[in-house]
Amino acid sequence: MNSGKPIFTQLMDFLPAYEFQKCVKRYHGHYKVQSFSCWDQFLCLAFAQLTYRESLRDIEVCLRAAKTKLYHLGFRGQVSRNTLANANAVRDWRIYADFARVLIVIARKLYAHEDFGLELQQTAYALDSTTIDLCLALFPWAKFHQRKGAVKLHTLLDLHGSIPTVVWITSGKVHDVKVLDELLIETGVIYVMDRGYLDFARLHRLQRELAFFVTRAKKNFNFRRLYSAPVGKSRGLLFDRTIALQGFYAAKDYPDKLLVVFPIERNNQEHATDDDRPHASPDRDVDRLPVLDRQLNRAQLSLMGLLGVPETAIRQPQDAGRDQSDCHYLDCVHFVSSFPISRRW
Repeated sequence: MNSGKPIFTQLMDFLPAYEFQKCVKRYHGHYKVQSFSCWDQFLCLAFAQLTYRESLRDIEVCLRAAKTKLYHLGFRGQVSRNTLANANAVRDWRIYADFARVLIVIARKLYAHEDFGLELQQTAYALDSTTIDLCLALFPWAKFHQRKGAVKLHTLLDLHGSIPTVVWITSGKVHDVKVLDELLIETGVIYVMDRGYLDFARLHRLQRELAFFVTRAKKNFNFRRLYSAPVGKSRGLLFDRTIALQGFYAAKDYPDKLLVVFPIERNNQEHATDDDRPHASPDRDVDRLPVLDRQLNRAQLSLMGLLGVPETAIRQPQDAGRDQSDCHYLDCVHFVSSFPISRRW
């Protein structure tokens, strides 16, 4: 007879329960709750993420198949799809968002010194977004086009350990560049972005805060060359130029100098950056950073299905998925890599 803990319980033991209860108390998560607590709800969503459940019925059937083990898995309330659906629709999603931030802080400390393949000493972030298509008949609040619904998932990824640092969920109509207004800029770090974030006024804010950015230039990128640095095959660049923007509004929004490089390996892709420090590495490493940006959301955030129709129900599985992703970073140091978590619980 097995007297040990189930693996799912061992995973959940790594989570700081006290911090979770603080988040619940902050947003009055247990107001008028009788049996199915916020912790039970979180366990259901974490279980769904780990075992690739695709619907509320799928969660219910799978958990009820192990009804005699639910207590040992941490559940105290009865699990039913109706109760879980109501909890997802009514309870404040910020409970799980705040708890995700707590786990992110813990996970980032574990991976602060991890080498990610580039000769960079400072922190590097990749910023990107992905559009999640929704059925407009089921999600009328998420109107994107006349006959289409969608929400956008904006992710800031710490490249040391590939940890999602911040996740914003917005309407599908929100342009990517507006997320830069919500960004808490850290001094001395590098932000890697796609051309969708090319807004000179907002990029100049990064420069004023002593942060660095790398982005891809658009085809109509208008500038005048100030001087060029020597290039060669050893650096992997066709040209390396220091420039100033032309055009009344562009020069007004970004009056400082910029560095533009053109990698040999990727034709027709100019990369613009404000990192013109003389002590940078020979190839500046800026031509290799945007490649990491392309795989941002697809590699880190897997969404198997939506577990509700209201906006709150859309946000909660995302935050629980982040919590579970951070939990993976916490426990993989100990033993998770040795177990097929999605199959054994």
